[in-house]
Amino acid sequence: MSVKLFDTTLRDGAQTEGISFSLEDKLKIAKLLDELGIHYIEGGWPGSNPKDIEFFKAIKSVKLKNAKIVAFSSTRRAGVKVNEDQNILTLLAAETPVVSIFGKSWDFHVKDALKTTLEENLAMIKDTIAYAKKAGREVIFDAEHFFDGYKANKKYALDVLKTAEEAGADVLCLCDTNGGTLSFEAQDIINEIKPKLKTPLGIHAHNDSDCAVSVSGMAVHCGCSQVQGTINGYGERCGNANLCSIIPILKLKLGIDCLSDAQLKRLTEVSRHIAEIANLPQSAHQPFVGRSAFSHKGGIHVSAVVKNPGTYEHVKPELVGNERRVTVSELSGVSNLLVKAKEYDVDLKKDSPEVKKLIKELKEMEHAGYSFEEGEASFELLVKRTIGMIKPSFELENFRIETDKKGDQPAVVTAHIKLKIKGEHVDATGVGDGPVNALDAALRKVLENIYPAIKTVKLTDYKVRVLNSEAGTAARVRVIIESADEKNVWNTVGVSTNVIEASWLALVDAIEYKLMMEQK
Repeated sequence: MSVKLFDTTLRDGAQTEGISFSLEDKLKIAKLLDELGIHYIEGGWPGSNPKDIEFFKAIKSVKLKNAKIVAFSSTRRAGVKVNEDQNILTLLAAETPVVSIFGKSWDFHVKDALKTTLEENLAMIKDTIAYAKKAGREVIFDAEHFFDGYKANKKYALDVLKTAEEAGADVLCLCDTNGGTLSFEAQDIINEIKPKLKTPLGIHAHNDSDCAVSVSGMAVHCGCSQVQGTINGYGERCGNANLCSIIPILKLKLGIDCLSDAQLKRLTEVSRHIAEIANLPQSAHQPFVGRSAFSHKGGIHVSAVVKNPGTYEHVKPELVGNERRVTVSELSGVSNLLVKAKEYDVDLKKDSPEVKKLIKELKEMEHAGYSFEEGEASFELLVKRTIGMIKPSFELENFRIETDKKGDQPAVVTAHIKLKIKGEHVDATGVGDGPVNALDAALRKVLENIYPAIKTVKLTDYKVRVLNSEAGTAARVRVIIESADEKNVWNTVGVSTNVIEASWLALVDAIEYKLMMEQK
């Protein structure tokens, strides 16, 4: 069975709250989707905004290897001739090889939203598809609200599909626009209508009941040969069907070669890259491609996974370009620690005093509020310090923070630090927008001359979490700092009742980790 992948990240995905793709963003995403092996890329609705028109102009100069570009539009308006409808003229002016045209298949929408007759709606669908076919386009018809429409009025919803089929549509895409259909309902309806139609069927599911992926998988199981969705499940309200889950389900679970093995291995990379472009954090717990999708925390789980990963993994992470991770926490056992030590090239024995000491210290630190799941660089430093593999590159003697606020002017923060480095006492002053920025500036003034490698380190993310909010302003806080150089990204963690001290601890670990990597 052949299944075509239809991506609508650039249209439906762009309707996500918090996303605003620039033209350059859209072109970058289109290239990534093409390299991934997506068959259809819906670029937008040229009749709705100038940015989409510019995209269709710009994409013409991009050489695509796998994908066809699709322009989207509604049918002609009620009472308007198709060759005089500006939306349709703009759609065809985009000059894409494929067009996606949506029409109402729920009688409730025809009467209450379009304010027209059921007969006129059918004529709108027929005229628009026929006009696009005459213009030489491949036409995908999106039967909007199909499942709700079929539940309300079987005959009319089926008439909509038959009208589109007779007009020449190449694919009839069944849309669960409100996202309320369950997979068994989709199965019953598709099995009921499929024998009555000759045209290939597609599926376009929304995730308002958290069923979009299961509905899409069921639709393919029932014979649909096109699946529409978005990367990372982006979309309005609760999002669209997530192609990052659908693709591996099709290939690894259903045995459908919708992508090559090499393309599938790029899935995690593409998911994360597009999340960066969208300026939204990728969900760590997203199936298949999330950072935690193949992470193991409980000691019993880790012990089993070390022996055979299949004990707690339903697919191999490397098939989708992801990786297995063992995290450490107060729930961890010796197995976790030994796995992490091996990753760090540290030779630890199961019954050694170092292991017992580390387990004890780990649990005490986590009880105090530390979390090494998002601060693995700090944990590696802890392990290597405990067994004497590394020593601190510098020691803090004192730091002081001053904030100067004048009228409506932005506050200026000054940090004074005194360090002991290689037996010598040095001090420096740094100025910044905030205390962490100022401390970082002061620290660099001292260290960059002695350790030039840290010049390449940048603080790329900073997070603060209050651990016991009931303590009010005396609450402990956990600070996680993400740092990066030209090659690597690492996370460090600090905990204190003082947010500046917690930040300092995480900041120092970030620098120490860089210096440790330079010695490898």
